[in-house]
Amino acid sequence: MADTNNPTPPKRPLVEVRDLNVNFVSREATVRAVNGVSFDVMPGEVLCIIGESGSGKSVTMRSLMQLHPKKRTRITGSMRVGDHDIMALSDKEMNAVRGRVISMVFQEPMTALDPVYTIGDQIAETVMRHEGVSKAAAMERALELMQMVKVPSPERRLKAYPHELSGGLRQRAMMAVALSCRPALLLADEPTTALDATVQIQVLIVLRKLQEQFGMGVIFVTHDLGVAAQIADKVAVMYAGRIIEYGSVKDVLLKPKHPYTLGLMASTVHGQNRDQDIDAIPGSPPDMRFLAPGCSFAPRCKLAQPECLASFPEPNDHGNGHMSRCFRTAATTPAMEMGIA
Repeated sequence: MADTNNPTPPKRPLVEVRDLNVNFVSREATVRAVNGVSFDVMPGEVLCIIGESGSGKSVTMRSLMQLHPKKRTRITGSMRVGDHDIMALSDKEMNAVRGRVISMVFQEPMTALDPVYTIGDQIAETVMRHEGVSKAAAMERALELMQMVKVPSPERRLKAYPHELSGGLRQRAMMAVALSCRPALLLADEPTTALDATVQIQVLIVLRKLQEQFGMGVIFVTHDLGVAAQIADKVAVMYAGRIIEYGSVKDVLLKPKHPYTLGLMASTVHGQNRDQDIDAIPGSPPDMRFLAPGCSFAPRCKLAQPECLASFPEPNDHGNGHMSRCFRTAATTPAMEMGIA
């Protein structure tokens, strides 16, 4: 019988981001790349951030790693990962957190991996830096990691340079580097975009298995809804630097509420007739230097009303943690009106 006098405390989120704003400042203009973004990631949970290029997905990820150039970047809000207040860390403290607490798999491994060092040396360097073990012990860990990410002939690949590997093997090697110190949080910035469909599926399967094995939280950035459906627990849809829909993967992808999410769903080739044009979203994303006060999607939206241009909508609660920011979703079903449902 449960002890009602000492109930189990609720599990604390691994990641807590609140009202994150990221501006890039130059003499010519200020680019408002991220605007008031908030989300949580629980331990062992996979959050997918989806949206068009330029929506702020990668900027949000790099903010968690503090990878933006400080001279021209202005960041406000709060970011916490585990017990670490990211905004309060010094450069030295942040260097200790990268790799050990937070690690990242980049979109293009050829630019992330050092071309003059072997794959084994690059994995071993990370292990030695954070765990203080010998070179021999670090190379043993490197071999173990290459086996875990399903690299064939791992002993031989450890001695290879990045240019000697295929795109799929380079991406797996990048995953091995990122996982070398068993981080609590893994950030994956469109890691399968440059891969063909077969290799993409293989990499996703390996990543999901390792995530479950290590119990990591994962934030996965993609513009591919199919990838999100395969790997995500939660989905955040970003547009113009804001999260405009958020919820479980089933709620967001099967019961989307925001017109932009509906437009993304309609823009895919899945379920389309061969002789039918893809129903692409009209227009272009806004210029992030000159954001209007209202809903940034309104100029492209079939449901836009005058109020949409005047102010940004408050969140609509659709139950079960499903949220959207749209004036119309509070009282109507956009999918029905837009002819997509």
